[in-house]
Amino acid sequence: MEFNHYSVMLHETIEQLNIRPDGIYVDGTLGGGGHAYEVCSRLQNGHFYGIDQDDAAIAAASERLRCFGDKVTVIRNNYVNAVEALREYGVTGVDGIVLDLGVSSYQLDTEDRGFSYRFDAPLDMRMDRRQTLTARDIVNNYSEMELYHIIRDYGEDPFAKNIAKHIVKNRADKPIETTFELNEIIRAAVPAKMRQNGHPSKQTFQAIRIECNQELEVLKKALDELIELLHPGGRFCIITFHSLEDRIVKNAFRRNENPCTCPPEFPVCVCGKVSKGKVITRKPILPGAEELEVNSRSKSAKLRVFEKK
Repeated sequence: MEFNHYSVMLHETIEQLNIRPDGIYVDGTLGGGGHAYEVCSRLQNGHFYGIDQDDAAIAAASERLRCFGDKVTVIRNNYVNAVEALREYGVTGVDGIVLDLGVSSYQLDTEDRGFSYRFDAPLDMRMDRRQTLTARDIVNNYSEMELYHIIRDYGEDPFAKNIAKHIVKNRADKPIETTFELNEIIRAAVPAKMRQNGHPSKQTFQAIRIECNQELEVLKKALDELIELLHPGGRFCIITFHSLEDRIVKNAFRRNENPCTCPPEFPVCVCGKVSKGKVITRKPILPGAEELEVNSRSKSAKLRVFEKK
């Protein structure tokens, strides 16, 4: 299957990056190379580094960006390791960073990846297929309480407790192997009248995927290091797709803008913590009506931007 992925808020992101023709830019979630292509097409003496942990994305983006020759370096890794990975290429600072979080259209639409409740496939959900932990392991091995917390916190599902209970009850008879098996268990755990508000598995599948790939932990760990990597005037553009991601990004950007921990009654700062820059987007940038019409998956997207001092 061809790696097709609609690049959400492409024009807004490129505009916010303030690309310099001689700058160094990083996309930590390279995907199919949509944002990357637009960045590279604006470079003259600059260089682009694309990072992704998905082997299919690496192959697709490498082919798409081949026309830019030695302006491009593609690295298979998780963006949480970006600073270390770039150091191996002698890069200690960059002029712009892009993160387009969440799951790609390709991953959702490739049946055997097990990301989607729409296809009957083995429970997998790994973005990096080199890792050992799969969605099957989570569903069959996590305790009822662990499943409940994951589905409640990462999926924000009001029926998390009942879904976790049904999973544990069913797996006692035999392991839960496929997406459709899990669908049926979730369907039985959700009241019939609530099934009319979209697919009942949507939030649970999101929660299991986030846990499987440690998406929120990776995001929390990476943000400060990536901000530190920016040159003065460099910009960090992040597109999130649900409230948990957005809250992490918003709080990290605010903390880096105003890191002072002194009590508010102190007349002057004595903690010595210095601002790393400024938040460009006081409110997140949202997709326009035209984009929402073309790509319904962009409806929950939010773009936030930070500029290094």
